[in-house]
Amino acid sequence: MSTSALSTIGPPNFSLRGKLVLLTGGAQGLGLAMGQAIVASGADLALVDLNKHEAQVQADLMMDAFEAKHPNQRPPIVTGHYANVADETSVDACVAEVVATHAATISGLVTSAGFVENFPAEDYPPACMRALWAVNVDGTYLFATAVARHLQNARAAATVETGTGKQVPEASMVLVGSMSGAIVNVPQPQAPYNISKAAVRHMAASLAVEWASAGIRVNCLSPGYMQTPLTAALLNADPALRRRWITGVPQGRLGLPADLAGPVVFLLSDAARYVTGADLRVDGGYTLI
Repeated sequence: MSTSALSTIGPPNFSLRGKLVLLTGGAQGLGLAMGQAIVASGADLALVDLNKHEAQVQADLMMDAFEAKHPNQRPPIVTGHYANVADETSVDACVAEVVATHAATISGLVTSAGFVENFPAEDYPPACMRALWAVNVDGTYLFATAVARHLQNARAAATVETGTGKQVPEASMVLVGSMSGAIVNVPQPQAPYNISKAAVRHMAASLAVEWASAGIRVNCLSPGYMQTPLTAALLNADPALRRRWITGVPQGRLGLPADLAGPVVFLLSDAARYVTGADLRVDGGYTLI
């Protein structure tokens, strides 16, 4: 690279100001932590959850927290919305509601809705497998494709109106997978969950290639073992499992929800404008050994 080229490089832009991000599964847990980071970075946020009331409560708290910390800045607009991620009609209605409420084009998507169950594969009822797949895989796919159609329609409308679709910003999708999509967790049996997250991981790669020419980046964010209320209850009841999990992490600790803040903001931001199809593992090095 020439000296003149190097001299034009400025600091990376990690700000999300001016962006509208839709986040599923955002009323609690890891989704809530990522939502807080997104708002703190300046984005407007549509917080989507099966529990609309809790989503709106958390949305109001996020705006209050931003205003308290930045009294002289325009606070991001944060709204709560309902969606059953496994239902196509519900997903389409949610995306339409978000666009109408914010009167803006969605430029970021984070699919955090999902759940895990630990059962031996041969004992896992097919109905449970279908329910898990419907949320973890179908829900991710339905929201990704619904937002992609929204972006394509917005670009087409802008082209008709102005002769160019450049007014529609490039978009970033962060599909939340898991390190379980790349490894087999031990000792707990969770083959159905692992399979679902492997599907999300490859979904991100496939959509990244298909939608690159449309200005849509798609990446997978894969957390490792994270310290949440659910895992805390499990590990407090089984100290041996806690030791085994932590022993396998080179950094020597479980992840915290806050550890996802930087990665999700990076992937949504213009600092990652040449990053697509990646699987960013936030696991303290667990999958390396």
